[in-house]
Amino acid sequence: MFKTIRISILLFILLFVAVNAWLTQSRSTDWNNSLWIKIYPINADGSDASQRYIAALETAHFADIESFIAREATRFGKIINRPLRVELGVPVTEQPPAMPPNPGRLDVMLWSLKMRWWASSVTDAQDSIEPDVRIFVRYHQPDSLLLLENSVGLQKGMVGIVNAYADHRQRGSNNVIIAHEFLHTLGATDKYEPGNGQPVAPDGLADPDRKPLYPQVHAEIMGGRIALAEDDAVVPKSLEYAVIGALTASEIRLTD
Repeated sequence: MFKTIRISILLFILLFVAVNAWLTQSRSTDWNNSLWIKIYPINADGSDASQRYIAALETAHFADIESFIAREATRFGKIINRPLRVELGVPVTEQPPAMPPNPGRLDVMLWSLKMRWWASSVTDAQDSIEPDVRIFVRYHQPDSLLLLENSVGLQKGMVGIVNAYADHRQRGSNNVIIAHEFLHTLGATDKYEPGNGQPVAPDGLADPDRKPLYPQVHAEIMGGRIALAEDDAVVPKSLEYAVIGALTASEIRLTD
């Protein structure tokens, strides 16, 4: 009897968590109200340069993420006053759980659970009201080699980890990656080749009907890069050179 009751309680808790996650994810893409995204800086390499950069950060440095979402939502017919609200949180001193090398499906599931628990535990002290999406930005000195693939966004838990440069000259490209991972938390999928980061045609291209197809002028945000040729692409310098493509818009319910 006791075992049956215990299993029933656990099943109820799992059902409650699943339903709550579904409701949260559904609300996040109904585009009826503003989404609240909070950005938490982390000194990833422990350097003085990264620490100075973090200390000088302001909410205004992320304003083009708001502008990008508002512009693209309007382009797809969603007329919302400030669909995204970005806030800068207090720096976090703990590093997020590391993904194991060559992870299997179970490893990824366990890491995802650890990540969601970690995200909640390190922000509880500063978040009396929980934001819709938490993005942790790990800043490195500019001479570090970072790739878009090093960052991750989780739809379950609505948490993102972004690796970025502690350099004001890289602020625009950092915000491109933050926007990319934010859209992952809403259900958008990658549209580039995992091995080389090359945008996949047609959905990973900003203008798949362009003739000639290359070079593209803009990046599809989930393609991640501006495709200059079939085998060459660059990360855009800012979100001015990025758009949300038709498939991504469908995934995050900007289109019916």
